[in-house]
Amino acid sequence: MIYLKTAQEIDAIRQSCRIVAEVLALVGSQVRPGVSTIELDRIAEEYIRSRGATPAFKGYGHSDDNLFPATLCTSIDAVVVHGIPGERTLKEGEIIGIDVGVKYKGFFGDAARSFRVGKVSPEKERLLNVTEESLAKGVEQAVAGNTVHDISAAVQKHVEAQRFSVVRDLTGHGVGKELHEEPAVPNFGKAGTGERLQAGMTLAIEPMVNAGTWKVRIASDGWTVLTEDGKPSAHFEHTVAITSGAAEILTQ
Repeated sequence: MIYLKTAQEIDAIRQSCRIVAEVLALVGSQVRPGVSTIELDRIAEEYIRSRGATPAFKGYGHSDDNLFPATLCTSIDAVVVHGIPGERTLKEGEIIGIDVGVKYKGFFGDAARSFRVGKVSPEKERLLNVTEESLAKGVEQAVAGNTVHDISAAVQKHVEAQRFSVVRDLTGHGVGKELHEEPAVPNFGKAGTGERLQAGMTLAIEPMVNAGTWKVRIASDGWTVLTEDGKPSAHFEHTVAITSGAAEILTQ
């Protein structure tokens, strides 16, 4: 069931999303060769808690035997999403996707951004740019009266025109009182199909774009999603609110 939010509820989500945006800016400023992903995670968790909020990912999961152990998802090169922070240090030329969720006063915000570790190859640079551009294309379609798959088709068209691929096994989603709500927001689809967008919907739009095949596999830890061919992947995400006009990007 899709839950339409009131203006007051969207304002509460906006506050959570503001913390998310601040975390991404703070952590992104620390991305450099030699820093460990667990150090980035520590910085993020300390900041979130200092704002009176809670890391949304820590302890999240569908199995009590394997709950996500960290504040951030830190996904390097061929890791698409859900990389677990650890002692691994970043190396020059890598790219890292950082995904963060926050719960504040009962409402969630969610966003991700991929960062360059020093100077990256021209192909990785192009991958990052195309993925971020595809997010903007998707957000442009997030207007009342359009459909969910108008967003999906816009992302897919832009990505595939650049000879990259969109991950099909993972999607964006609604967000609000829960971290993951209906509807699912795929990054591929036929324009004009899917749920009709209405003012009051809040969505996490998140292109996950691979340099090679769209196919992925899950590592033995049950969380880390990797490209099947080992080529790099990029991830950008915003939480947006559907309004009577252009979508409002809450995690800007």
